Amino acid sequence: MLETLPLYLGYVATSVALLVLFTAIYTVITPYHELTLIRAGNKAAAFSLGGVVIGFALVLASTAAHSVNLLDLALWGAVAMVCQIAVFFGVAMLLKGFRAGIEAGNEAFGLALAAMSVAVGLINAGAVTY
Repeated sequence: MLETLPLYLGYVATSVALLVLFTAIYTVITPYHELTLIRAGNKAAAFSLGGVVIGFALVLASTAAHSVNLLDLALWGAVAMVCQIAVFFGVAMLLKGFRAGIEAGNEAFGLALAAMSVAVGLINAGAVTY
């Protein structure tokens, strides 16, 4: 059992690194500052960022379970990043005034993005099982 520990640690480290990288990229490309808003008690920002991170983590979990090696995990993780970022832009286009809504703390905007991010994450998680 302990002979697989290095492989486990590699998958965990790669997955966490991808999650951190995705979160960093995501918070840079959004037009508002999630962490500043969250620190100020903005629930809409917390819901949206939380949902996006959960959606991405769902794909990583499935990818880790089905990948053949760490490179495979990293490549599918990169594909999932693109998909999750596309969800943000899609929701922002569908909901007029999205940026202002998040900044104002409109929880409906945050929950809508969270729900779509988790839904797409689940779909992606199923798709990477090929």
